[in-house]
Amino acid sequence: TNMFGRIIGTGSYIPETIITNDDLSQYVDTSDEWVVERTGIKKRHIMKDETTADMAVNAAKKAVESAGVSPEKIDLIIVSSVSSNLILPNTACFVQEQIGAVNASCMDVNTACTGFITAYNTAQSYIFTGLIDTALIVCAEGLSNIVDWQDRGTCILFGDGAGAVVVQKDENAVFD
Repeated sequence: TNMFGRIIGTGSYIPETIITNDDLSQYVDTSDEWVVERTGIKKRHIMKDETTADMAVNAAKKAVESAGVSPEKIDLIIVSSVSSNLILPNTACFVQEQIGAVNASCMDVNTACTGFITAYNTAQSYIFTGLIDTALIVCAEGLSNIVDWQDRGTCILFGDGAGAVVVQKDENAVFD
């Protein structure tokens, strides 16, 4: 019978370095009040020594630990990012190596804001067709490396970080 997957573990990672709206106002025409009024954002976390792929690994490790599954049980790793430092091998392959998910096939998706939904729908499709039992989805963005820090219309919006989930086949799961 066809089944869907249920999220059984989550993990996240954010860099320690923080840039506040007041920090931004030192080199771009903005203020804390202006940014908060338009976006609700007060601060953003920015990479220093880590990379987008490193953040992905950190979030993935936490999700796998939270799920209580061994990395060898993961059948598929999907990483969503438009700002990874890796192209070949892709970020999902890097995550696979770093967490020891030796049985997982790997793919990256490049869909920006809808990255998690795209990766989640893909994992659910694989589970539904019976091709896999367990997937690791990681969304990681290191946008501080590509944002124009002189453009107040965009630099106020973006920070760096990663989130991950483990999705596992479950006969009671409902795909909504």
